[in-house]
Amino acid sequence: MAKSKEEREQRRLEAKERSEKRKAVKAAKSSTAQLTDSSKDEIKLDPNELRNNIPISKEHNSTLPALSLPIDALSKVMRYLPAREWGALSLTCTGYNSVLGGCRVAHLCSRLMRREDGEGKQSSCGSTCLVGGLELCSGRKEAMAILQRSFVAGGETNRLVSKKMKNSYKKNPVGDADADEYPGYARFVEEATIGYSAMQCSRSSVFPSHLQGRFASCSPEHTLLRIGGGGNTTSGPGGSGTATWGVGKRGQLGHGNREDVGEPRLLLGKIGWGIRIVQVAAGGGLVRVAHSLLLTSAGRVLSFGTAQYGQLGHGYDAGKQLSDCLRPRYIDALKNERCVCVAAGELHSGAVTIDGDVYTWGEGFCGQLGLGDRRPHLLPEQVTLGGLGDECVSNISCGCRHTLVVTEEGEVYSWGLGRFGVLGRSYTDFTYNNDIGMVVPDGEEGQVQGIAARAPPMPPAQIDAVVAAANEDNVAIDDLLISLDALNLTLDDPSDQCYPKVIDSLQGFRAVGVCAGHRHSMVLDELGGLYTFGSGASGALGHGDLVGQEFPVKIMEFEKNNVRIHQMSAGVDMSMAVSTTGDVYAWGKSSDGRLGLGIGKNDISLPRKVDFGDANFKAVDVECGYVHAIIVGLDGSVYQCGGVGIDGKDDGQDLREIEDENRRGYPALISGYNIWHRIAEPKEKIVKEKWSKYGKYELKGRSKMMNEGVRSIG
Repeated sequence: MAKSKEEREQRRLEAKERSEKRKAVKAAKSSTAQLTDSSKDEIKLDPNELRNNIPISKEHNSTLPALSLPIDALSKVMRYLPAREWGALSLTCTGYNSVLGGCRVAHLCSRLMRREDGEGKQSSCGSTCLVGGLELCSGRKEAMAILQRSFVAGGETNRLVSKKMKNSYKKNPVGDADADEYPGYARFVEEATIGYSAMQCSRSSVFPSHLQGRFASCSPEHTLLRIGGGGNTTSGPGGSGTATWGVGKRGQLGHGNREDVGEPRLLLGKIGWGIRIVQVAAGGGLVRVAHSLLLTSAGRVLSFGTAQYGQLGHGYDAGKQLSDCLRPRYIDALKNERCVCVAAGELHSGAVTIDGDVYTWGEGFCGQLGLGDRRPHLLPEQVTLGGLGDECVSNISCGCRHTLVVTEEGEVYSWGLGRFGVLGRSYTDFTYNNDIGMVVPDGEEGQVQGIAARAPPMPPAQIDAVVAAANEDNVAIDDLLISLDALNLTLDDPSDQCYPKVIDSLQGFRAVGVCAGHRHSMVLDELGGLYTFGSGASGALGHGDLVGQEFPVKIMEFEKNNVRIHQMSAGVDMSMAVSTTGDVYAWGKSSDGRLGLGIGKNDISLPRKVDFGDANFKAVDVECGYVHAIIVGLDGSVYQCGGVGIDGKDDGQDLREIEDENRRGYPALISGYNIWHRIAEPKEKIVKEKWSKYGKYELKGRSKMMNEGVRSIG
């Protein structure tokens, strides 16, 4: 079809415009190539001149009004930006990337210290960004020192450094060469101080401000540590992977075997490189069982270790067996839920979803699942009894035989075995107790102490019938009595130990965190006050004596010294806490250096400050086990107190590795590891089996045999 003169002229003009655009792009590429060649010849160019030579489109971000602000004004604006968005901005907006380096100190200060006006009220920045009372630095100078220290803390960690950073270090070692790495450290600081960690399942979903296992988690036998990760855009910053070490006889280390590991070893299978881990939970106790939980940024839960009591949440396998998992495996029963918090007890586990619902699974013989009975539940089930189904739960903590949760309104619910007063409330007895007990430390092996009770009596006629039948089968009377006792056992129990119930004595304040230990519990309020209750053995409650408490009692030693607590952990007859100034306090059983207070066997009944041998060290997290504890520093370094004996060795700190005699029994640096550093993904070594070759065919190969066969036929 013939076109009009006007249409042909329009097409000619469009073709000319496209030709001019192609020429402009070609010229821009040529100019960029010339600049690259000149940089190779070590010709120093002015950054402003270089920027002017780059072709700028109408949509280029150099026209943004924020770039015209003075650096101090821009710093005040940027402090409201979360670290994740800070990193995205520096990657996508070249105009901002050149000025963000000067704003990072102010950005870091807003996360580490509180600002108050003349009336003592928190400033607008503090109210939106900070935890009340947090004072981890005193000013910009100290914040800069903390930032510089974070890049070298932990020793040689094989941290990934971009080519741009290497070139920047060569040109100006004391400048902003590490500005590109700051978003990774800022994300670590935000998780440690204010609990901010945006998840992939929702832009608005963040973690609770206080929870156990944020960076590390300890059981009596093994340790989990968030470390490694990074190296690509899908895994995020460092701290996305997981390292495990300790006793591995029950597969709780997740390395695909049952071997003990003496040093942190990274999990494989894309953990940290594609699958970002945001919380870890180490479960187990003194009954030689152990398991582990991992929470991903997508809200999925992985579990591995002992499955004997259903604590992994996988249910029966194809052979109706509860098989142990030697590597991390997703819990399929929770695939439709997005979890924001997980917890692992001795024989049970729990999780909190993004909607505030609580799920539990595992052994329930002591009512620790809160499902209204004492049956084991092999798959996760929602806890709705006691009014908890109408509450929005913030976080959860699982102890030896009990469970604690805190709601968004600050109420604390407890359930499970109330022995020693770990529930912090009064409770009704079980209908029937068949030596319900828990392993109590007593020497090396420990002993099981239970609550003796008689079974409900059987009718005399029924007993006579059973005895007559036993006599016919030649059954011993002792065996018969044991069988009758087991038959009378009921797993339906109306006791309020089997369902959640609020701790009434904590109604006067708002709780923000809970921690369930072996036989004592801890609650943290929003003002930094710490309350403990349960067994007072070894002084684990911190009240200056060895007396147990059935109801929460505030630790007055902190109140007298004006110390406010930011994080805490309850282990086996030992406790530790981190103050808002970054100091670490420990009390309870102190033998073998497990508290970091030196080598000694005296019980510490009042909180005592831990000495790190470095006045500038500040901590952000602490986790207690049985014979060891883990402390995470503000710079990302990791310290260990005490130690778990592996391969038949005794528990306690390995004194052979301590060079300074005066530092024995104090926290020891785990060299070569830093939580937030990005490192290369480890590769699993695949050992190829060498097949033994027998006979003429295997030695010569198929092709040679075929050739010989053809020649023989010819």
